[in-house]
Amino acid sequence: MTVSVLGILGAGIVDPTTPVIQADDAGVTRGDGCFEGLRIRTDGEGVSAVDKLERHLARMGRSTAALGIPFDETAWRGLVQQACAVWTTPGEAALKLVQTRGPLDGRATGFLTVSPLPADYPRQRRDGLRVVSLARGLTTHAFADAPWLLGGVKTLSYAVNMAAQREAERRGADETIFVAADGTVLEAPTGSVVWAVGTSLHTTPTGDTGILAGTTQQLLFERAAAADWTTHETLATLEDLHAADVVWVISSVRGPVDIVELDGKQRARMPGVDSEIRILCNF
Repeated sequence: MTVSVLGILGAGIVDPTTPVIQADDAGVTRGDGCFEGLRIRTDGEGVSAVDKLERHLARMGRSTAALGIPFDETAWRGLVQQACAVWTTPGEAALKLVQTRGPLDGRATGFLTVSPLPADYPRQRRDGLRVVSLARGLTTHAFADAPWLLGGVKTLSYAVNMAAQREAERRGADETIFVAADGTVLEAPTGSVVWAVGTSLHTTPTGDTGILAGTTQQLLFERAAAADWTTHETLATLEDLHAADVVWVISSVRGPVDIVELDGKQRARMPGVDSEIRILCNF
C-alpha cells in the first residue's frame, strides 16, 4: 500500500517521505513493538472518522503494557485527529498505528500512516474468501501461565503470519486459518474467525489460546446479543467449521468476509445472514 499520510508522535503530520525509523530501532531489528490497524471512513464532504478508535487505543495500551513500552494515549489521540483532518478522500482508507521500543539508546518510536484500502478487499467482500488451514505448531493451551509468550499482544513480529498468507497464495487461496496441534481452530493471520450455527455465533476464546481479541468481533457479539443472536466462545475443529452455516474472517479494515471454500471444499453462501452480520459490524 502507498502511504498517503504520515504522522510522527511529537512532530505531527509530516511529508510521507520523511524518515521515521533509525537503523538500530528495536521495532526493525527485533520486531519489538506493537501496532493497530483501523478503518477510516470519509463522507462526501471530506470529513473523516475512525471506526472503534477507543477500542483500538485500549488494545494498544494493553499491548504496550505487556511489552513494557511507554504509551501516551492522549498524544496518540491527538495525532489521529490530525491525520483525519488532512485525509479528505471520500470512501474508506486504512490507518495504521505503530509503536516500537525505539533505538537502543533513545526513546520509543511512534508513528501512523494512512493508505488507500488494499486493492483486493472489494473483490473479497463481494466474492468471499477461499481459505486453507495451516498448523500453527502450538497446543491450544500453550499460552496458559506463560505471559512471556505475549499471547493476545498485537506485536510487530508478523513474519510467520505473512509467511502463512504467502503459503495460502501458493495454494491458490486468499487466506489462512491457523489450527493448533490438537486440531483446534485458532484465528486467521490478520483476523478473527467467527461462525454461525442457526442463530448462534461462535468464536475461539482468547486467553490460553494466545489469539488476539478482535475489536470488530467484540463489537459484533455485543450488537448481536441485541438482535436475537446468542454468542459463544467455543473451542472448535475444522469439522465444526465445515458443519457451520456460515464462517467469516473478521478484521477492522476488511470487515467480515464469508468463507466460500475451506480446504478445497465449497461452501454455500447465505447472503441474508452475511448482510446482517455486515450491518452489525458496521460495514
